[in-house]
Amino acid sequence: MDHRPQAWGRPRDDVYGAYDASFMNPNGPNQATQSPIVTGTSVVAIKFSEGVVIAADNLASYGSLARFTDVKRLRTFADSTVIGFGGDVSDMQYLDRHLTSLAIDESYSAPSLDSDAGGPPKARLNAANLHKYLAKLLYARRSKFDPLWNHLLVAGLDDDDKPFLAAADLLGTTFSAPSLATGFGSMLAQPIMRRFAPDEEAAARLTREQAVDVVKQCMKVLFYRDARSLDSYSIAVVTKDGVDLKENEKLENQSWAFAERIRGYGTQTA
Repeated sequence: MDHRPQAWGRPRDDVYGAYDASFMNPNGPNQATQSPIVTGTSVVAIKFSEGVVIAADNLASYGSLARFTDVKRLRTFADSTVIGFGGDVSDMQYLDRHLTSLAIDESYSAPSLDSDAGGPPKARLNAANLHKYLAKLLYARRSKFDPLWNHLLVAGLDDDDKPFLAAADLLGTTFSAPSLATGFGSMLAQPIMRRFAPDEEAAARLTREQAVDVVKQCMKVLFYRDARSLDSYSIAVVTKDGVDLKENEKLENQSWAFAERIRGYGTQTA
């Protein structure tokens, strides 16, 4: 190997011949990333009577390797909205910087006409408006064949200060429901949440404590059943009073002791 600093790791040309880099210059068109490498898994969220509870674990996987264990995938916007990111972490970081710039622009813009007299101005981009903005951004990137490889959940309040929860994916597809989940959560966590909030009326009867307990139960199930999950997670509660975000929660009473009762586990004989 050539150990000179300017060519670390390359074979020596005088021994092996000149390096052939022709494969790096294909004749085809430019291509965008179609296979994300560092990814985050499920985001789960459910409405309750006064707002929305949303959670996501703190793991970013490098393929099947649990590589980064302190990646926060919930982001706040204007202390009125929380965005949960599933999918590619680099695209999540791009969207995070974009939203930060957008929040700065909003803070310097004129106060909303809806602001109370003498009180602080209300954010013009509430959760419903921000979701529409992100959906159009995702669709625009998809139309350029350079999609942002993310599945987003937007939680907050709408124009009438009612709980708002909606999703947008890398194709710009949008939908809303009393409970939503991305990734494996759509199969493992949704059945749990739908038991408690099958429709908007049932969600409106849920208390904050009940909604938090349901989401924590979902995170525990995902930790046991989803190989790309972690027992450390972030959880946020969004109400008209703002965002209550906790980023270093741990699952309580989680243990693999039950596996000893499974036939074929470990070194036991059937």
